[in-house]
Amino acid sequence: MKLISLLSGGIDSPVATYLMLRRGDQCLALHFDNQPFTDESQLGKAKDLVRCLQEYSSEDIPLYIVPHGKTQIEFARNAIRRFGCVFCRRMMFRIGERIARREGCEALVTGESLGQVASQTLPNIVVEEEAVDIPILRPLIGFDKLEIERIAKEIGTYEISIRPGLCCTIVPDRPATISGIERIREEEMKVGVEELVENALAEMEVQ
Repeated sequence: MKLISLLSGGIDSPVATYLMLRRGDQCLALHFDNQPFTDESQLGKAKDLVRCLQEYSSEDIPLYIVPHGKTQIEFARNAIRRFGCVFCRRMMFRIGERIARREGCEALVTGESLGQVASQTLPNIVVEEEAVDIPILRPLIGFDKLEIERIAKEIGTYEISIRPGLCCTIVPDRPATISGIERIREEEMKVGVEELVENALAEMEVQ
């Protein structure tokens, strides 16, 4: 399969990408640049992670870099803050789906592990998936953190992922662990979702 893999600078998403590459799938890496709510280190990690993962791929792995800070600002200003992580994931999936359609990819891949953070509770996963029609593959869904870290160390991504860097500072103090589709849709109506998607794609870079 040809896939779009959402790749952060963290530990989980490179491992998820590796597991799909190991199956023989082709992955295109998609990184959402959260500056000014992170620093340049996260983007630097993503670039280095792609270079590391290239060893496990028979095809070149292009890196799609999408600016995500403006999107975060719009939701923070206009929608309920505690749903910020859910809005963020839904927007990532929408943009990923658009790129996937353009590039002939069959699914998105994420590094989500059930219940690890607020956006990865089962109720929120259901709401986040609702934003798109494309399948979302989660090869780490049943893994615990120690299992993920063990694989990361084996494949050489762990040391890159744990390098110092500023984590996302726009995460709500108390992010919602349970959200509902109708409520999230109502909140999204306060924001120009389609315009944000179009603007992000227009400013995207490919390396």
